[in-house]
Amino acid sequence: MTQAGFSPEDELDLSTPEGRRAVHERIAAPAYDRDQIRVGIVHFGVGGFHRAHQAMYLDRLLSKGEAPDWGICGVDVMPADRPKKQAFTDQDGLYTLVLKDPDGSTQPRVIGSIVRYLFAPDEPGEVLDVLADPRTKIVSLTITEGGYNFNQATGEFDAENPAIVADLRPGAGPGTVFGFVAEGLRRRRDAGTPPFTVMSCDNIPGNGDVARAMFAAFADLKDPELGAWLRAEVTFPNSMVDRITPVTTARDIELLRDNYGVRDALPVVCEPFTQWVLQDTFPTGRPPWEQCGVQLVADVTPYELMKLRLLNASHQALAYAGYLAGYRYAHEAAADPVFIEFLLGYMQLEARPTLPEVPGVDLDEYIDTLLQRFANPAIRDTLARLAAWSSDRIPKWLVPVIRANLASGGQVTRSAAVVASWARYDEGVDESGEPIEVVDGLRDELMASAADQSADPLAFVRDERLFGDIAGQPVFADAYLRALESFHAAGARRTYELINETLRPDSPG
Repeated sequence: MTQAGFSPEDELDLSTPEGRRAVHERIAAPAYDRDQIRVGIVHFGVGGFHRAHQAMYLDRLLSKGEAPDWGICGVDVMPADRPKKQAFTDQDGLYTLVLKDPDGSTQPRVIGSIVRYLFAPDEPGEVLDVLADPRTKIVSLTITEGGYNFNQATGEFDAENPAIVADLRPGAGPGTVFGFVAEGLRRRRDAGTPPFTVMSCDNIPGNGDVARAMFAAFADLKDPELGAWLRAEVTFPNSMVDRITPVTTARDIELLRDNYGVRDALPVVCEPFTQWVLQDTFPTGRPPWEQCGVQLVADVTPYELMKLRLLNASHQALAYAGYLAGYRYAHEAAADPVFIEFLLGYMQLEARPTLPEVPGVDLDEYIDTLLQRFANPAIRDTLARLAAWSSDRIPKWLVPVIRANLASGGQVTRSAAVVASWARYDEGVDESGEPIEVVDGLRDELMASAADQSADPLAFVRDERLFGDIAGQPVFADAYLRALESFHAAGARRTYELINETLRPDSPG
């Protein structure tokens, strides 16, 4: 039950000791003694998703009186994260996690599992000290899909990245997550301290395997003996993580203050649904995550493929076409029957046939749940957020579906249309003539390719770093070209509608 009408003098401010002590009077907050929690996990990338997911799970454990040796030290490396430093310091690592239900109700809780925060550019020595500390047993990562620094086409580590070049200079101190982790491991090796486990929590197929390959490649370049030791001694479990977590807005901060009388500079909002499937390989120990809802398994692959190809790729099917059609939020597009039919067709007839059996999961029920989650109006997840950094996402989430179906003779019409919608989106203007701000590491190249489509309609998909050779496969190319032409001639919504009509079982075509 929310309250309203708090005057400024009645507000509780998490940046003050008084506010932190009294916040439990307004909303759920840690009852455990945070001064007794010791750091056992160092986490790189203290963004909204980590705070809505892994930090939340650990808070659950701490609230049960478990895992006092597994507190989190959050570390940010990117210069853009600097504003968080003061807020985390002022609030002693506390922040409010607000679950948003479809009916508009909210469930706020103050999370206390991040017991230390370091901003690496200002505190590199402190970061290395905590990495070398024998009490640190796990280093976890949410550094985004693009943070693993590999070439999309070859899968090779990008040693020419200027930040990596700087880290590899003789005598240079670390500036990237690769530099910090490698130096932390070197110090542990030299001190005879067992290595920490590196746990990726990013949306990448085989994220642990990718992390192992990339960190080992960096270590090889820095010190070949360290690279060999890393491969032999350090474990990198795979994981699947799931919780829709939109960017926190100024309005979210205002609502927390207005409805609950809590002033918080760091709140996170998310959906009620959460899932974490984790490979159970932690030789130096781990928190008892199975006690707080984490699924510990021997093989994460079926679960991660389910999530990446059904949820994440479907988000892309909403993002570009929805934005072009005039929608700005995921729930708006997900409430449109044309988009719903298109998503169901993609998930059931193109993505699902490429999936292995997923133990304990009813895929029909999972797909129904996804449609409900997408349509949650309280989340207000922007299509612009879903459309960002697509060159890091489409090659991992959707291109494998296309490849599998081309190999098996399956359907690719809807998948090709999603790729075409991305190409149309990257032309940089929507169907009303309004400019689109394309956010991507390859922005200039993508927009240049999209601009070339009038002369060469396959220009966008000829980039083999992103698409391999699918542009040269007639089945895909034909479906892609028909969809792209329709996006230009008929618009996004009508294109999806025409595809729905053509592919219905009772269609005469």
